[in-house]
Amino acid sequence: MENNQNYFPLHFLGDRLEFPPVETANADGLLAVGGDLSPERLLLAYKSGIFPWFNDDALILWWSPDPRMVLFPKKVKVSKSMRKVMRDGAFKITQNTCFNEVIQQCALVERKGQDGTWITSKMKNAYAELHKKGFARSYEVWKGNNLVGGLYGVDLGHVFCGESMFSLEPNASKFAFIKMAHELDAKGYHFIDCQVHTDHLERMGAELISREKFMDLLQGNLGTGK
Repeated sequence: MENNQNYFPLHFLGDRLEFPPVETANADGLLAVGGDLSPERLLLAYKSGIFPWFNDDALILWWSPDPRMVLFPKKVKVSKSMRKVMRDGAFKITQNTCFNEVIQQCALVERKGQDGTWITSKMKNAYAELHKKGFARSYEVWKGNNLVGGLYGVDLGHVFCGESMFSLEPNASKFAFIKMAHELDAKGYHFIDCQVHTDHLERMGAELISREKFMDLLQGNLGTGK
């Protein structure tokens, strides 16, 4: 999937808090353009199987790709080398101690095939607001007193929507991802939405499922506590 502004769908969002059906997305998964990044619209989007992704100079683009990458927490893969990392105790993990720092570090990560970051200032502010309301959270990885890795996402209750991760030390983001998966599994979360395929996520146990199956799982497992 490419963040390409040449692919415009027919759906232009106005002020009304609504989205078109995900089945109307184009072949790349692009569903709608416009709207805003208010907490209310973001929550509606994630609960509807939709997420924003756009460049700083672009209109807000909303996506619902088919197929969809997910991780069922019980299926997270821990390699032999990562088991050693987990045992060694060099890394410690916390939650929600420095959400803004985590999202800032994620924005600084250079990604293959991308010119600049999709984590724009608008996105940072929007997810910071979600965090204040208890719907977005971060996992932080520490080596001593130094923040060396982490990830953040949107918590829908029994479904966690991962957004981005970063690593300043080898294996730090893997450590965060594995620890998160284990914790969510223990809490009864049904799956982690990883959005789109990457080889890295596949190696860690994530898999592609159809959008139809994803939507069935999402609607069937949205928690009532959020």
